Amino acid sequence: MPNFAQDKLQWRYIKDLAWKQKKFLVLANLLAIFAALCAVPIPLLLPLLVDEVLLDQPAQAVNLMQSVLPSAWQQPIGYIACILLTTLVLRLAALLFNAGQARLFAQLAQNIIFAIRQRLLQRLQRISMAEYETLGSGTVTTHLVTDMNTLDQFIGETLSRLLVSVLTLAGTASILFWMHWQLALLILVFNPFVVFLTIKLGKKVRHLKRLENDSTAIFTQALSESLDAIHELRASNRQAYFFQGLTDKARTIRDRTTASQWRTNLASRLSGLLFQFGIDIFRAAAMLTVLFSDLSIGQMLAVFSYLWFIIGPVEQLLNLQYAYYAADGALARVNQLLAKTDEPQTPTLPLSIINWQQPLIRFEQVSFQYANQPLLNNLSFSINPGETVALVGASGGGKSTIAQLLLGLYQPDSGRITLNQQPIAALGYSAIRQHIAMVMQQPALFNSSVRDNLLLGRQATDSDCWQALRIAQLADTVEQMPEQLDTLIGRSGIKLSGGQKQRLAIARMIMSNPEMIILDEATSAVDTLTEQALHQQLSQFLQGKTTLIIAHRLSAVLQADRVLVLADGQIVQQGTHQQLLQEPGLYQQLYGSLQL
Repeated sequence: MPNFAQDKLQWRYIKDLAWKQKKFLVLANLLAIFAALCAVPIPLLLPLLVDEVLLDQPAQAVNLMQSVLPSAWQQPIGYIACILLTTLVLRLAALLFNAGQARLFAQLAQNIIFAIRQRLLQRLQRISMAEYETLGSGTVTTHLVTDMNTLDQFIGETLSRLLVSVLTLAGTASILFWMHWQLALLILVFNPFVVFLTIKLGKKVRHLKRLENDSTAIFTQALSESLDAIHELRASNRQAYFFQGLTDKARTIRDRTTASQWRTNLASRLSGLLFQFGIDIFRAAAMLTVLFSDLSIGQMLAVFSYLWFIIGPVEQLLNLQYAYYAADGALARVNQLLAKTDEPQTPTLPLSIINWQQPLIRFEQVSFQYANQPLLNNLSFSINPGETVALVGASGGGKSTIAQLLLGLYQPDSGRITLNQQPIAALGYSAIRQHIAMVMQQPALFNSSVRDNLLLGRQATDSDCWQALRIAQLADTVEQMPEQLDTLIGRSGIKLSGGQKQRLAIARMIMSNPEMIILDEATSAVDTLTEQALHQQLSQFLQGKTTLIIAHRLSAVLQADRVLVLADGQIVQQGTHQQLLQEPGLYQQLYGSLQL
């Protein structure tokens, strides 16, 4: 089991990631302060001219302008033009500072999201195969894309605006207290009441976002599976049924998203309504203050300007919780992925003790069950160094499971598997896989070039690629392709036939030049003549290599030095092809009537 407490993503971890980028944080905070310093005085400037210019009550603003303006400008038109120009300059400066701060926060957010994605990708490499079988690629994609985008939006956009909003409100509060502390106190007392009601409303809708994300993950998984099987669906004329299922899932997304969006929007609008009602109260209070105190008309207009000025920052603060609930839900869904069981990784032996050129493989009393169905029952056999062994038996009898156990993709319930008398778990599955290549009946191919599918990130010359293709009987086919080695083969190799896919996978195995090889129905889709030529070429490559052939085709079985017959989870017969044909049993039933 993984240490989930250690792997679990928490907001503290994200805070630590942000704190590691002090340069971005400090600079972004400085820009936010400058933006607030430029923006906060703007609503005060023009309204004050009402008192000092229109009502002819000169004070600090007019006195300051008289000290810097030429005498020709020292008149109402000049004062208004000067203040207007100052306002425009301050707005432009605030815009530039805000843009710079937003850019820094965007970079900060992307660095954090990249670190989280990197951690998730590293974790995906360790998750056990049993967990992968229940996850589905669509679910994983949702975690890595949709949930990460939600976190990115919260960190990069919401939090960047939060800092500016808080500074703006703090600056506005300071000016209001300077102008008229009683009126400012009334505003500050009312705002916490609005915030409290907003939080209560937000808690009513926070679960809806999680339902929306869950339905999106289900739809993404179903869509991915349907697209992967589109050939089979059309061939069987069942595409309408499956796409109707996708439509139903899309309808669920629509319904849940609609419920989430309109209720969240309603809660936000109710919060805004409370705030707007508060503004009306403040405006009425400001007018009464003019009547019963020394608040001037210009100051009253300045208060009105500030009330409108703080609408944006307050709404951003009120909406912060909705963005947080969405991000917290995304974080919880990501943690569901991190909670999955790890593949065992406990190597305790040095790799130098293994002679990889002479591997002796043993299964000793190995038992294994899958989905509570027994597949292997005290299975014991060995494969000698350099020996080619064929494993045959009825379909679903556990032949491929043996290969997966050898690679450590699954772990036996009891018994042990050894390599040169050392348990493979103690050697480490990663090390084992470096020396074993497996070719499966349905090989994994990528929407890339022939070359990329051959190399899988390894380095090799074109001549090596062509040599591997010649052994796999695929060189002639690739030579006829438009771009030859650089030809794209489509998603999952869709541009290739089944036999061509298998031969490309065999060529890929040849390129890796492993010490041990597993061929799991590797030529089941190859035509007889091509398979015969393939076996002739491949036999030279396999000479001296330890090889396990899992097959139903007699032509593949005949390539083996020894044949193991699997039934009821045990080896019930073993020997050469000719020996087993003479021996009554399952092998004779499977191949006794077949002729080459």
